[in-house]
Amino acid sequence: MPPKRYTPEQKRWALEQLGPPHNRQLNDVARELGTTAVSIRTWRNELAEGEDAIRSKDKSSARKFHAVLETAHLSEAEVSEYCRKKGIEPQQLAQWRLACEQANRTAPAKPADSSGDAASKDRIRQLERELRRKEAALAETAALLVLRKKATAIWGKDEEE
Repeated sequence: MPPKRYTPEQKRWALEQLGPPHNRQLNDVARELGTTAVSIRTWRNELAEGEDAIRSKDKSSARKFHAVLETAHLSEAEVSEYCRKKGIEPQQLAQWRLACEQANRTAPAKPADSSGDAASKDRIRQLERELRRKEAALAETAALLVLRKKATAIWGKDEEE
């Protein structure tokens, strides 16, 4: 049996029943229309995508910034309505707003003297060389101690010691 096809009018009616002023339950609307709740969710998502919704796969910085700009002057209730229309969470919008605010903070000033950077790099290289030399000496000393311990275990203590 082929799946039942629904007209755009039927889909629109179902979606209108979910929103204000009706605010009906999804399962009730699905039962009345003779379809599944999954189908109505799919229609709702398709409609939202058609209305230029901000979806998780399409959250570029420009889109986020645009959403922050559009909601900057709105009240909390209007922001909630905007988020419902666009398919985003109000918490996400708040995070995006915070990120926008922090993006314009000035970074700590870097020293203008580039010779200081070169001197620092040279000092770092010198310290790294010294560290490698000391690590090699430590590894050699550890190896000699292990060999001495093995030699003592094999031949015993030398009488001269």
